[in-house]
Amino acid sequence: MCLYAHKTIHDHQLIENIVSDCFIILWERRKRIEIKTSVKSYLYRILRNQIIDHYRRKHDNVEILDNLPDIPGESEFDELQRYTKLYSVISKLPDQRRLILEMAVFDSLSYQQIADKLHISKNTVKTQIARAYRFLKESLEPRDFYLFCLL
Repeated sequence: MCLYAHKTIHDHQLIENIVSDCFIILWERRKRIEIKTSVKSYLYRILRNQIIDHYRRKHDNVEILDNLPDIPGESEFDELQRYTKLYSVISKLPDQRRLILEMAVFDSLSYQQIADKLHISKNTVKTQIARAYRFLKESLEPRDFYLFCLL
């Protein structure tokens, strides 16, 4: 749910608050709701509505709501869980190694660009990325590691 919210909100504390509010809303409504699909779908609908409410309350400009992603379908939940597991394993890396890996994979920076930005040697970058990949390969199931390689 946090990954879904992150597509429109880039404040981690706010995302955590909105997602936890979703579970509170579900708990408060538990005796009077009828869930026709699944609890996951219902939670994502609450989350989407909470995001919309947030932008309506806090911002005059609600153009962001036009770009709000659709609620994931049942088949997409498995994929989201795989991404969640992947990000959880990445977060276990030491800070500098994680930063180097994120810069290489998510920002598509070269080893030299990373070395220049972090004021370290290119060989240090290579070593840290190799160690990060080794850790991910050991920590993830093969299909999840393959998913990471596709990023």
